Amino acid sequence: MTKKKSEAANEDQTRDTKKKSVSAVKSSQKEKPVLAKQVKSSKEEEDLLLDSATDSDYDGDSLSGSLNSDDFDSDVFDSEDDASQKETEGGDKDSSEDELELHGNEDSDDDDEGEQVDSENDEEDGSDEEREVAEESDSSEDEVAPRNTVGDVPLEWYKDEKHIGYDITGKKITKKEKQDKLDSFLANMDDSKNWRKIYDEYNDEEVELTKEESKLIRRMLKGEAPHADFDPYAPYVDWFKWDDAIHPLSSAPEPKRRFIPSKWEAKKVVKYVRAIRKGLIKFDKPEEEPNVYLLWGDDSASDQKSKHLTYIPPPKLKLPGHEESYNPSLEYIPTEEEKAAYELMYEEDRPKFIPKRFTSLRSIPAYENALKESFDRCLDLYLCPRVRKKRVGAHSIINIDPESLKPKLPSRKDLRPYPNSCYLEYKGHTGAVTSVSPDCSGQWIASGSADGSVRIWEVETGRCLKVWQFKEAVKCVAWNPLPDFPILAVAIGQDLVILNTELGTDEEQQKIEELLRLGTLPEQDEAVAAIVSWLPDETYGGIKIKHFKNISYVDWHPRGDYLSAVMSAGETRGVVIHQLSMHKTQRLPIKMRGLPVCTLFHPTHRGMFIIATKKNVRVFNLQKRELAIKKLETGLREISSMAIHPGGDNLIVGSKEGKMCWFDMDLSSKPYKTLKNHPKDITNVAFHRSYPLFASCSEDSTAYVFHGKVYSDLNENPLIVPLEILRGHSTSSNRGVLDCKFHPRQPWLFTAGADSVIKLYCH
Repeated sequence: MTKKKSEAANEDQTRDTKKKSVSAVKSSQKEKPVLAKQVKSSKEEEDLLLDSATDSDYDGDSLSGSLNSDDFDSDVFDSEDDASQKETEGGDKDSSEDELELHGNEDSDDDDEGEQVDSENDEEDGSDEEREVAEESDSSEDEVAPRNTVGDVPLEWYKDEKHIGYDITGKKITKKEKQDKLDSFLANMDDSKNWRKIYDEYNDEEVELTKEESKLIRRMLKGEAPHADFDPYAPYVDWFKWDDAIHPLSSAPEPKRRFIPSKWEAKKVVKYVRAIRKGLIKFDKPEEEPNVYLLWGDDSASDQKSKHLTYIPPPKLKLPGHEESYNPSLEYIPTEEEKAAYELMYEEDRPKFIPKRFTSLRSIPAYENALKESFDRCLDLYLCPRVRKKRVGAHSIINIDPESLKPKLPSRKDLRPYPNSCYLEYKGHTGAVTSVSPDCSGQWIASGSADGSVRIWEVETGRCLKVWQFKEAVKCVAWNPLPDFPILAVAIGQDLVILNTELGTDEEQQKIEELLRLGTLPEQDEAVAAIVSWLPDETYGGIKIKHFKNISYVDWHPRGDYLSAVMSAGETRGVVIHQLSMHKTQRLPIKMRGLPVCTLFHPTHRGMFIIATKKNVRVFNLQKRELAIKKLETGLREISSMAIHPGGDNLIVGSKEGKMCWFDMDLSSKPYKTLKNHPKDITNVAFHRSYPLFASCSEDSTAYVFHGKVYSDLNENPLIVPLEILRGHSTSSNRGVLDCKFHPRQPWLFTAGADSVIKLYCH
């Protein structure tokens, strides 16, 4: 029994070994065709790559790591795809043949058991070798090249170092030795897969692109989507449901009612509020300004000054225009007449820059005033005050309404009456009317013209009553201020003619004839005789007083007996005073300084005489025969005219630069107010005898009327308000209005123009 059991066990073992050997043989036979397929496919790939390398045109500049669109040729990929298809077909055929062979081997293995035992031993040895190879392959996959972990650090920092970065363990990654260009070129020529290799500068290695990556690059170079599965022309899916849609879609912003506040932010706000209430969060308290102030001065006068000087910015210069170009347009270049007019101007009024034209930049000369301007600039910096004025307002910013800076003046309606419109014109002169003078009654007005005629007009009708014709131009006319003596003083060249107007009563005419009759003349001093000579006027029956220079201005004393004559070229002998009743002439007992322009007798103080030179105004007392008791500094370039207020305490002075100065002689020797109104020379100024009005006329063909009220209270300054600009005269020979006088009783103004017209302006 035991023998039988042992034999049965042996038979079972032999059967098991047979089955194992058969399965091992089958597996080995199946692995053989797979290996054959791999070898075959690798050979075909190498052949295709060699063919593509030989067929493609080689460019000498293409090295490893450079990719061009020509490298990714569609023919290469098509050949690769065809080769892969052939491999799959050949693999299927081989697999079918191997299966047939395996079936035949199974039959042969069943018949021969000895061969099965030998193959079994051989297969066990082979399986051990395959396990060792598998273990080696697993360990080789773990051995990956160290990767660079420097992040976004620029690789230029490692340009001079021996390493290119650090791996994940912190060890340095050394740079590979670079091959010679010739060696790298030959190696690239021998390598058929060189067109697939890219140099990774970050890890200092060459990377070979796979087929899938090369296909992606080829599609991107063609401008297609990287993935072949992407459909750029997918059908449009309309997400909006148009069924039962009445109104169109709106692009209006979302309303506030749809806003959902954040719960987290609400909790955060509540948390901050509780912290503030508990005192956990504290805020800085505002600094309280001290209530201490200087009792006897402001902060600017305090001793606490800064260590450094305050910065004063320089004034901004005007940007250059077209006229400052080296080759400006012809419209900017002045003509010869304009240049001659510039030379006649004063230096202050002359334009600082006159455009010139040059053909090129090389022909431009050096700047003439460079040294002078640099010196003036340094002088300005030297004389500039180093303390900035303190500004008014909060935070050192001027916070003042500009309207509040304007003086509060009364309305013009409240200051009526004053002349504002032309009422009448007196025409008859053929030349420029140089002077006008109304009589004390206001019924008549006398005028003198450059045509040598003197006319008397009726004020209300404009009728010319009488005409005297002289050989020379009339410079000035002045009517006697006394109503009983209607005589007229006329300045013609070097002669001063006293004319009888024959307008008074018979008794008045007898007095005038006796006054104008020259009998035995008193003896004159030699100095006076050299200046003046009294002669009878045979032509018109008056008196002719001949001077040694041309007379420019005549003025009567308020009492009507004395008459002053001004000769501008007479220098120290330029002012003389004639006494009509005594037929006598007196020189001033004082020494004058400067060329005289005009004179005035004081309306209230006896013996006070005012002389205006080109620069200053001096007040003399003729009775005391002393030096000037007062000198008024005008600050003007050249005085042209002067007028005194009927009260005698205020004086206005006109200049040839368009400025007018108001002097309060009891207050100061400097102007109380300077008015800049006219753009051209002021020819004359005048006060009204009874109304608070004064006026000025200019060569710009305009006359300005002002309200000038003088208060009896010495603590209150005079009120000056501009009222009206009177226009109507036309310019002739670059001259406008030459004289202006107020009517003695009405608020009317007479103006004499260079256009040979006299105008009467009324309210």
